[in-house]
Amino acid sequence: MNDPVSVFRALHHGRAPDDPLLLPGPWDAASARAFEAAGFPALATPSAGVAASLGHADGSTPAAEMFAAVARIARSVSVPVSADIEDGYGLAPGELVERLLEAGAVGCNLEDSTDGVLVDPQRQADRLAAVCAAAGGRLFVNARVDTYIHGDPAAVDVVADTIARARLYAEAGADCVYPIKAPAEVLPRLAAAVPVPLNALGTPDGPSVTRRLGELGAARITFGPQLQHRATDAVRGLADRLLGS
Repeated sequence: MNDPVSVFRALHHGRAPDDPLLLPGPWDAASARAFEAAGFPALATPSAGVAASLGHADGSTPAAEMFAAVARIARSVSVPVSADIEDGYGLAPGELVERLLEAGAVGCNLEDSTDGVLVDPQRQADRLAAVCAAAGGRLFVNARVDTYIHGDPAAVDVVADTIARARLYAEAGADCVYPIKAPAEVLPRLAAAVPVPLNALGTPDGPSVTRRLGELGAARITFGPQLQHRATDAVRGLADRLLGS
């Protein structure tokens, strides 16, 4: 099994509960090489971290710049790279797939909100189905569920809404679902209700934290832009020492 997509897909399955797949988020080629050298078997770019490295606010990176950044990261390492492409930049499914493949990505995150507003779940499921059909197995599609960042707890049962969306997306062909910022205590219920691997947002605070998320049902842990933020903090510390602060 030498096909990078097959390798990446296999990494999500058959894992022990205390051994979830950890996917650090490189924001440029140098950070990608550092994560590969550390021994991570795959990487997942964070759109916010890449945006910061390019001088953009989160959510405002032009599509061409994002795909170019993903391409630089993917060609700098030998491990599979998945790309966070936000809501898909309004691209038609076929074009979106081709641009990901041209960039060297083996997978993508697609979120179900635009400009802070949740997309109708059936509409999002139809889009995911079209992307999966265009990909024909060449991409691992991680469907992000934004109910915990853009949902209205006063109007809906957020857990039930999350499960309903996740099931729809899995039925549409998504390989994984990512209820970003879902509280740890609801992960067992989400994992039990959804027939594909569950992605949880972790914190870079050591293996005991990520192990616990795995035990609660997460098969995959990503970190968003947190690693890039930690690196920026380290640079600030170096700058302070240079200035004698």
